[in-house]
Amino acid sequence: MLLWVLGAALLARSAGFYLPGLAPVSFCVPGNDQVPDCKSTIELFVNRLDSVESVLPYEYTAFDFCSMIKMKRPSENLGQVLFGERIEPSPYKFEFKKPEVCQKVCTKTYDTSKSSEKSKLDFLKKGMLLNYQHHWIVDNMPVTWCYDVEDGQKFCNPGFPIGCYVTEAGQSKDACVVNSNFKEPDSFYIFNHVDITISYHIVEHEQLGARLVAAKIEPKSYENSNEDAPDCSGGPKILKNKFEGDYKISYTYSVNFVEDKKIRWASRWDYILESMPHTNIQWFSIMNSLVIVLFLSGMVAMIMLRTLHKDIARYNQMDSVEDAQEEFGWKLVHGDVFRPPRKGMLLSVFLGSGTQIFIMTFITLFFACLGFLSPANRGALMTCSVVLWVLLGTPAGYVAARLYKSFGGEKWKTNVLLTAFLCPGVVFADFFVMNLILWGEGSSAAMPFGTLVAILALWFCISVPLTFIGAYFGFKKSAIEHPVRTNQIPRQIPDQSFYTKPFPGIVMGGILPFGCIFIQLFFILNSIWSHQMYYMFGFLFLVFIILVITCSEATILLCYFHLCAEDYHWQWRSFLTSGFTALYFLIYAIHYFFSKLQITGLASTILYFGYTLIMALIFFLFTGTIGFLACFWFVTKIYSVVKVD
Repeated sequence: MLLWVLGAALLARSAGFYLPGLAPVSFCVPGNDQVPDCKSTIELFVNRLDSVESVLPYEYTAFDFCSMIKMKRPSENLGQVLFGERIEPSPYKFEFKKPEVCQKVCTKTYDTSKSSEKSKLDFLKKGMLLNYQHHWIVDNMPVTWCYDVEDGQKFCNPGFPIGCYVTEAGQSKDACVVNSNFKEPDSFYIFNHVDITISYHIVEHEQLGARLVAAKIEPKSYENSNEDAPDCSGGPKILKNKFEGDYKISYTYSVNFVEDKKIRWASRWDYILESMPHTNIQWFSIMNSLVIVLFLSGMVAMIMLRTLHKDIARYNQMDSVEDAQEEFGWKLVHGDVFRPPRKGMLLSVFLGSGTQIFIMTFITLFFACLGFLSPANRGALMTCSVVLWVLLGTPAGYVAARLYKSFGGEKWKTNVLLTAFLCPGVVFADFFVMNLILWGEGSSAAMPFGTLVAILALWFCISVPLTFIGAYFGFKKSAIEHPVRTNQIPRQIPDQSFYTKPFPGIVMGGILPFGCIFIQLFFILNSIWSHQMYYMFGFLFLVFIILVITCSEATILLCYFHLCAEDYHWQWRSFLTSGFTALYFLIYAIHYFFSKLQITGLASTILYFGYTLIMALIFFLFTGTIGFLACFWFVTKIYSVVKVD
């Protein structure tokens, strides 16, 4: 299975295929009627603006850039709304193969004596100070800003800055370092001009016109002598930090078309993905991690198989009463091993929600490996996850009810209500508080009220009824039959050594699963908070499978040690042993915040940790469920093959 997933990952990378159904668009010069359904006008769309120094994204119009008076936004899916994407049409429109030089788009005038206009200018300066980035789209493809980095490599960023700032001490920040003319202290430099280069590929021997394969941009700053008739020939556009009076900004563009015979339409994203700074090091680090984890998992499996084989063989050879009196280890607790745990209601609810998350994650990553959730299909990953979670209420209710009934519980109404509302309610409450902060900050990531109502409708009208249906069948079915009977009087647990006590075992149990994911975790956090594209879903699926295997084997190993020490309280311990991986994830996220990010501001800090807590809770339920189910299978298996009566 692992080799199959690895092969699929390599095949997906080499083949370069994306979401089936995204048909290419043909372009041709105006007046060409030979190619059917051929477009001559290239529209440029704008997306939200974001920054690595702030968690708050903003709509394009929030910065008072050139915009269209009447705007009809493209339809957005649920995932785009949840991620705060706001795609809008722009006044930038080009005719195919018609170059333009210093074309004026609009001129913005600000009078600092007027509070409304001064606030707009101050907001623009704030955006440059925090290095907010444009995100433009041409033919469903990001417009990239490519520049040279270390070792002669080229990095293509799917965004470009709105401007930059030079401090009072004369230190250039962010994009100001690329131009030696940006040196005026305590000043902002506005990128009011863009040079756009659009590459196209002509499909030979077929009347299909041309297809766009790349769109690159180079932001520039020009101080025009006549802002109403710009010529893009002056020095950089400077805005003093303490400027007062009238200020004009003319936005212009130049566009050029270049034929590229090497890049095909199906692989037009490759030059962006291959230039990502993590790509070059990720292959070796992932393979190294996989080899280590597979080796450790093999050792654990070998130890367990050999040890259990000897134990089972020895126990099955005990025929006399004298031999039975000399029993020791995990067989001594056979009359208590299936004793219902404390707080069985809460444990069953956690397991139901964890099962729902596990199935959702598996299906989502599987479809992502097939290319259905590629970066070309914006918001598809989140949309798929949310829809799957809503539709998987039945397994959650069934597992929670089935296990709760096996624990001897009788409050089935409370169980099904908690399964439907407890964990989703905690996540929604956290998300709602974060949304209130986004609303207060005027961020584009704030979910509209209508979408919030739609999410609640999906939860209450689809997920909750499906959970009730699953719980009905779970309680209707007979209780799980255990291979051994449970004694009426609980057996006394002897004093435990340090390493067999609950807390040390739980702490140690999460180390190995975390060790197999922390490399991928770094790149996932980068994609979320540093706005880098994540596309290596084949390797992520492989790491997901190894995480499941590692959680299962580590939890089974510790469970076996505790049973040998005559401690039969394995239910909560198995759940917490794997679930403790989420605490390591939380600690790593805190370390990532202080060591890797440059986030400033109280609102951004609260948002980071608020969303991180949601991810940690989901990860806790996911890994904890894996550990419990693995131990449940293990305990049932060993006590069913051994003569205990």
